[in-house]
Amino acid sequence: MKRATTKRVMVGGVPIGGGSEVTIQSMLNVPCADVKGNVEQAKALQRAGCQIIRAAIENMEAVRLIDAVKSAVDMPFVADIHFDYRLALEAVAAGADKIRINPGNIGDEGRVRQVVSACKAKDIPIRVGVNSGSLERQILEKYGSPTAEALVESALYHVGLIERCDYDNIVVSIKSSSVHKMIESYRLMAEKRDYPLHLGVTEAGTARMGLLKSAVGIGSLLLDGIGDTIRVSLTADPIEEIAAAKDILRVCGLRRGGVNLISCPTCGRTRVALIPLAQQVEKALQGVDKPITVAVMGCAVNGPGEAREADIGVACGDGCGLIFRKGEILEKVPEEQILTTLLSYIEKL
Repeated sequence: MKRATTKRVMVGGVPIGGGSEVTIQSMLNVPCADVKGNVEQAKALQRAGCQIIRAAIENMEAVRLIDAVKSAVDMPFVADIHFDYRLALEAVAAGADKIRINPGNIGDEGRVRQVVSACKAKDIPIRVGVNSGSLERQILEKYGSPTAEALVESALYHVGLIERCDYDNIVVSIKSSSVHKMIESYRLMAEKRDYPLHLGVTEAGTARMGLLKSAVGIGSLLLDGIGDTIRVSLTADPIEEIAAAKDILRVCGLRRGGVNLISCPTCGRTRVALIPLAQQVEKALQGVDKPITVAVMGCAVNGPGEAREADIGVACGDGCGLIFRKGEILEKVPEEQILTTLLSYIEKL
């Protein structure tokens, strides 16, 4: 897959853009006053595979999270700032690795210049984040609604404020709760500038619909070669965001490792309890990092033939299963032994 050429920026020790791998981000959701809780959540997110962590710095007390979290995990820390430019200045001084701002809501250009100057002194990237709810009045009046063109014009305006300060260590995000609008906005932005893009569908929803919207929105852009870092925004435990992001990257061919499980949807030919079998296999393989394809198929039609390329698999018959590897049948086992036998072969791979 050919990816769009973007400028490379460093967030702590993690590169974004410039051909580096697409990185996974998430955001702490523990109240900022609970430092211990935030630290524990950050540790759990790192174990799950998060590469960059963000937290809302909503007041001066929250600034202390930066050192606490950075001392506990080996991940760059992004300070999410709204309204008060002084919080951005304090976050930079406290060691934040990136500042996320919407320049339009932190005051006049003089305040923006102060934030940029502080970031420039430490070579800290600035993520310009705009969304449908943050557009300037004049832009909304011009377009009538938060269209993709309106969102991109707003982003370019804010990027321009930073560029006028002779600084281009910038990442851009243009988020919308509308998947169509999100996709259109990022495609348009990719045509305009070469800054690395942080992808996400904002306010995507709960675990089920949020994942679907994110998979369509983020996945479509990644397959276009657009996007350098992602966050799957879910109204759920942030750990679920990491699992979803990893799956999206694997499906798009941008991450290796982990098991690729394929299974048929079942039909009238199915003679075993395939649905619970597939679920049991999936659960058993969670955390297995082998780059293999495992097939759980319901009959001979969708067995060694259609799933011929699987590293290991089972084609189920009438109360039994044929274990196969790369289309070659290895052995026939009764239904009650399919799971243990299949897992035994996987362990040996």
